[in-house]
Amino acid sequence: MAHEHLHFKEDIAAEHTHGKQIRVSLAMLGTLAGGMLLINSGIARLIYGSGSFNTEFLAMLGAILLGAPIVLHAIQGLIKRQMHMDELVALAIIAAFATQNYVTAGIVAFFMLLSELIETRTALGARASIESLIKLTPTKANLIQHDGSEKEVNVSKLCPGDCVRTRPGDNIPADGEVIKGFSSVNEATITGESLPVDKVPGMQVFAGTTNLTGMLDIKVTKAGKDTTLGKVQSLIIQAERTKIPIMRIIDRYVKWYTPTILMIAGIVLFFTGEVNRAITILVISCPCALILATPTAMVAAISASARLGILRKNVADL
Repeated sequence: MAHEHLHFKEDIAAEHTHGKQIRVSLAMLGTLAGGMLLINSGIARLIYGSGSFNTEFLAMLGAILLGAPIVLHAIQGLIKRQMHMDELVALAIIAAFATQNYVTAGIVAFFMLLSELIETRTALGARASIESLIKLTPTKANLIQHDGSEKEVNVSKLCPGDCVRTRPGDNIPADGEVIKGFSSVNEATITGESLPVDKVPGMQVFAGTTNLTGMLDIKVTKAGKDTTLGKVQSLIIQAERTKIPIMRIIDRYVKWYTPTILMIAGIVLFFTGEVNRAITILVISCPCALILATPTAMVAAISASARLGILRKNVADL
């Protein structure tokens, strides 16, 4: 179980690396740069008139900068045989670009990327709340050996039955029972109680809580993911990854939805002969309100709840 706790921490750390935040920042800069190119193409249109080289060149650069990530993501999904709604947007961008409607291609890509970046940034905020919980558990513990001496060990190596010693100011490394000592413990992170709780031998203590005044010898009863704090962390991560019913429906029928929309766009193109109408079908068929706005709202709600001390096991309850 200690080995699982170590992997648990490693998995979380891998998800929330500084590199991911850098990638999000770079994507935001790229999106804003593409948007500025589109705005400049509009200004150039007013100065030089429509159809001029400057106008079309700026719009084309903006469309390439904004559309490339979406198209590449759609291609990767097809290679992995994973259908997403991005395929429809990617096709709309390619069709608009092929017909030299660079502004249209850029605008469609800009709003799609901006929505995804907002969702990603909100998710990072929610994961920061999880990281703050993880940091409450110390990485080292003072293990009391059979001869009464202390040995510093990794918290991941603690097992039920071990005895650990915590001094004033230390965070308690595992759930356990006080066997010696008297102290006040701040349990606000677990129980929400704002006032410290006095602890005497025979009373329970929780991992991640703070020993305030005296020294405590604690017999470990639960360690790693089995602790109360570990279960709280697991619940938050589980809630973040849970999909609401409407999202599961979309995932289930996307392999039928996308070909159907392509067929409708083809029929419109066949009977009208206007590419712009077919592109419109591809754009409006992507349910952005469900794909982007709904997950963003869910992640934001989970993050806000966690900061208020309210933990949600299932986001569908929202």
